[in-house]
Amino acid sequence: MSNTNVETVTSTADRLKIGLAVLVVIAGIVAFSMLEGRPSLLRVGVFIGSLLLAALIVWFSEPGRRTMSFGRDSYNEVKRVTWPQRKETTRMTGIVFAFVVAMGILLWVVDKLLEWIIYGVLLGWK
Repeated sequence: MSNTNVETVTSTADRLKIGLAVLVVIAGIVAFSMLEGRPSLLRVGVFIGSLLLAALIVWFSEPGRRTMSFGRDSYNEVKRVTWPQRKETTRMTGIVFAFVVAMGILLWVVDKLLEWIIYGVLLGWK
């Protein structure tokens, strides 16, 4: 568990950039709705264009740079992972399925036992 503090957006310029990016996305949604009678390709293009413009605006902010750095670090970490072989994966999946079936049977038996005790013995309904 890392002992790092949460970093928030503190710069006024960064806040303005993120606010502008949010407004651009909202404008894209509104434009998508306003262009209802137009071809779908145009509507989707305007919306995707607004998302790309918003991403470009966020890219030049400090939180955007930190996010990109985190993404690069995560990708490099995933490349170092030793993934299990097919045989090991199949075996572990079989073990999980067997455990789920065994737990299902156990819970069914406990349910029927409690049903018999409550309704049959205590209440005498059956």
